[in-house]
Amino acid sequence: MTFPYRLVATDLDGTLLRGDDTVSQRTRDALAAATAAGAAHIIVTGRAVPWTRHILDDLGYEGLAVCGQGAQVYHAGEHRLLTSVTLDRQLAGLALSKIEAEVGPLALAASRDGLGGEVLVSAGYRLQDGPLPTVVFEDPAELWSAPINKVYIQHPELDDDALTRAARATVGSLVDVVMAGPGVVEILPLGLSKATGLSLAARRLGLRAADTIAFGDMPNDIPMFGWAAHGVAMANAHEELKAVAHEITASNEHDGIAVVLEHLLS
Repeated sequence: MTFPYRLVATDLDGTLLRGDDTVSQRTRDALAAATAAGAAHIIVTGRAVPWTRHILDDLGYEGLAVCGQGAQVYHAGEHRLLTSVTLDRQLAGLALSKIEAEVGPLALAASRDGLGGEVLVSAGYRLQDGPLPTVVFEDPAELWSAPINKVYIQHPELDDDALTRAARATVGSLVDVVMAGPGVVEILPLGLSKATGLSLAARRLGLRAADTIAFGDMPNDIPMFGWAAHGVAMANAHEELKAVAHEITASNEHDGIAVVLEHLLS
């Protein structure tokens, strides 16, 4: 049996990566077998390039990666940024003021554009454990002093889903708002998504949506599932993504990607 897809698109956190930020040997082997069968593998992550590069290097990954929620197409083998979309800072400031008028003060972070773009965080912003580098800012003007790909928002009382709904209802005509993981609600340029970034990367390889199987775990993967021919949600996925998935596999801790690929390759 030949492998039925020419493109395998995988999210990173909660999908390809286990909780300790590693990829199991079984999953590595399954992806290698899929690529040996003629498929391309593209990692599609909400992380911007500076927070993704070390993982790609560790994997020995040399292909294209879609980073920053679709904002960046990165050539891992050449360590080169091929495309980058930035968030209009004036529009972002307006959106933030409107959201805060609706729900109260927010803790903020922002991802600066570029291969070495810093992630700026306000003093009250809750970071996930791990080695990812950040720069704490005190003067709000610092947030807007250089081009950015996205702004992260947190609320002291609203949970991620409630904050996403409130922000989207308030500023959904100005910017896109997505929930990308626990404690990660993002403001993006209107119309930008993992689907737009993946379609750009796929086009560079001469591939189409009809060629694609996609794996993910969070609501920010919904556009990618809408674009791909087949969307596979992990067992640990958010209910919103499971609702639109064609298939649900095992969790990221139990080789969910490999389970599906091995079946397709058998």
